[in-house]
Order: sequence, then C-alpha cells, then structure tokens
Amino acid sequence: MARKRPRAEVSRRKFLTGVAVAGAATAMGPPAARAATTASAPPRRPSALPPSVHVAAAESGTPKELSASRIGGAPGSDFMVDVIKTLDIKYLPANPASSFRGIHESLINYGGNKMPEFLTCAHEESAVGMAHGYFKVAGKPLMTLCHGTVGLQHSAMAVYNAWCDRVPVIIVGGNDLDAAHRPPGVPTIHSAQDINALVRDFTKWDDTPVSLQHFAQSFVRAHKIAMTPPYGPVAMSLDAGLQQEPMRNNGEKLYIPRYVPTSPPQGDSGAVKEAARLLANAQNPVIVVDRAARSENGVRLLVELAELLQAQVIDQGSRMNFPKTHYLSRPPTVVNNADVIIGLELTDFWGTVNAWIDNGERGIGINTSRIKPETKLISISSSELLTKANYQDFQRFQSVDVSMPADGEATQPALIEAVRAAIPDDRKAAIEKRGEAARKAYAEQRERTKPGGGARLGR
Repeated sequence: MARKRPRAEVSRRKFLTGVAVAGAATAMGPPAARAATTASAPPRRPSALPPSVHVAAAESGTPKELSASRIGGAPGSDFMVDVIKTLDIKYLPANPASSFRGIHESLINYGGNKMPEFLTCAHEESAVGMAHGYFKVAGKPLMTLCHGTVGLQHSAMAVYNAWCDRVPVIIVGGNDLDAAHRPPGVPTIHSAQDINALVRDFTKWDDTPVSLQHFAQSFVRAHKIAMTPPYGPVAMSLDAGLQQEPMRNNGEKLYIPRYVPTSPPQGDSGAVKEAARLLANAQNPVIVVDRAARSENGVRLLVELAELLQAQVIDQGSRMNFPKTHYLSRPPTVVNNADVIIGLELTDFWGTVNAWIDNGERGIGINTSRIKPETKLISISSSELLTKANYQDFQRFQSVDVSMPADGEATQPALIEAVRAAIPDDRKAAIEKRGEAARKAYAEQRERTKPGGGARLGR
C-alpha cells in the first residue's frame, strides 16, 4: 500500500540526525536553506544559564540513540503518512516539537506537505481551536499533533471545548515510550506511560499503537469513531521510536484498512410513531433545536417538519439549524403555551423547560417550570449515547414522555413520514389555520422593526 517514495530534496538521515530543532520557523523553512544555515552558522547556544543550557540542548538536539545506525531505509512515519492520506484530511495545524519530528518530516518530504498540509501554530490550544472551527464551517475533521505531556496539557482546554460542542478532532500526541532509548532530562519529563489519560474523560476514544499495522487500524478507527454521531474528539499516543525506526519486513505485509463511514443511529420505529402521534394531534406544538442540523440537508428537513406541522421553532443556536427569517422562527418564550415540545439534540432540555434563579432567598437557588403540567415532552438526542461520569456537561436530568437516544437529523425523514401519516383529516384545516396565524404574526413583527413601523400599526 505504500506510495512510491519521491526524490528527497535533502537527506532524510541528515534531517533527523544533523538538524537541531531551533524553532518552528527553522523547522518549517526550505530544506536547502536549513542545510546552508547549519553549515555556515555556529552551533546555537541557548541563552539560559547552566544547568538549564544542558537541558535545552537535550530537548532541542537529536539524541545519539537516533543516529544513522538506527535510521536506515524508509522510516515507519512514511507509512503513517500513507494511512493519513486515505482519509481526506486537508490541514494539520500543530506546534512543531521533537517528540513527533519523525512524522513531521515524513509529512513534508515524503508526503509533499499536501493532504494534509502542515500549518505551523504557536500554541497547541490554538491548533485544536483551528480544527474545531474548521469542522464547524467545512463539516470535515482535522488532525493535530501535540508534544508529549506538556503539549497535550496545553491543548486540553481546546479539547474540552470540542468535547462539549460535539466536534470531531483527531489529536495525535508524540511520546517517547522506550525508557532505554529516550534521552534523559526534559524529554523524559515530557514522556508518560499513558499520555492519553490527560484527556480521556473528555474524548470519545483513545489508543497507543505499538506497531505500524496497529497504527493503520487505530487511525482509521479513530476517524470513524470521531465522525459517528454524536461527534467528538479522539486521541492517539504515537511513540517516537515507531515513527523513526525503519520499516522491517517481518513476513507481514502492511495494509491500510478501507474507511467506510458509519450510518448515524436512528430512532426506534415505535418511538417515532408515538412522537408523530403526539405532534399530529397537538394544538400548539413547539420544536426546540440546538445541534439538530449536521448538514445543509438537515436544515431542509427541519423546515419540512416545521411546515408540515406549522409548528413554532426555537433555535438555541449551537448549530445553524433553522432560518431566522422563516415565519415559524420564534423566541424561547413560546414554550410557555406549548402542549407538545419536541427537542432535537438539545444540550440542556431541563434548562429549556425550567427557569432558574441562582441567588434566591438566603442564597438558595430557585427553579420554576416554564411549561404547563400537562405538556408532553419528546427528546431525540445522540448525546445520550456519549455520557461519561466525571465532567458534568450533560446538564441536569429532565424526565420526558418519549425518549430516543438517536441522531436527530438521521431520524427526521422517518419522523416526517410518520407525522404525515398520523395527521387526521379533521386536523388538517386547523394546522393550516395555525400556519396562517404564524405568517400574520411574523409579518406584523417585521413591520414593527422597520423605522416608524410601530406608529403605522397604531402602537
């Protein structure tokens, strides 16, 4: 499965054994320029005072254990790049570091710095933040590389943000696992038996490959898990030795597993029919959405469901779910008069139907219900499939009448058909009248927002 190796612009061996990692700009500059700088300039001495100077040299230089005698032939990181290239990952924002120099070099020289293109960042948190934002726009995940314990700790806040926002990011952390070969001092301090433990409570899955074939399987699996709703970040620890040591022919032929996206989980057919029955017979149904639309088609499905029921829609805004200019778009207060509420991928269903005063009498919190006691509640949310114990991002518990642990967008086609079949003939006129009232109210609201509009309406 390995691609034909391109003609190297600079010796692969010299890249790892002769070039000191003096900073991001130097590491990412043209190979010829780096070689010239190395040849003409005296060795760079850190400005720190002893004994820090020795620690800095150990951290930025290449240890003797990784000399030419250990690096001969194609390094394992070349195969890793072949695996990554099968998954259509366009960019790789990262802060360059020594613990993943092997795969960094392969991405540039062997992979041609394309798919993915390495984007140099000044900090791991901003690198994960870039991947987070890219997915929100493009709908595709990026990967990032982190340096051992310290790099992963730097990135942890952004990883937690991605977890809470249900955004897929593939985090690969460089690590020197073999204590017999890793250099002493700072490189050892930056290593760990299990660096993934730092973010395990707020990632969907993690692994530590111990062979190249293990990496191929785990990286494809990581992408697959991250991109299965509910989305979320995944982590992988990548040993420096596995990256840099040459691929060996031990009788096993390396292969790259074929990636097949997982179909999103859909709601149970019986629960879908019960939800449709409640919605079809409701006098004042309300749809509340938060992360309901994963794609442009998800927005179209939501508009179709809302217009079929002529139901008011509250968009809580964690995704672009429903057009704000649509006549059925309404503020959160419309839940007060609802007799049926369906929540699609809500972050906080409890907060949707309850009001909370944080500092009431004697400093005690007070909550009051926003809804009528007889209001029926329906929930379709994939977040029920991704709840862990430690961090409380799952919010307070809300009892509902119909609960579907499923992807909201994937369930909507079946729900739309079930609602269409469940609407009685004697309800169709009432639903149409409800839609006419909503159009009129929306038109009046728009008129009031124009300059002088309120005066024209006699207000």
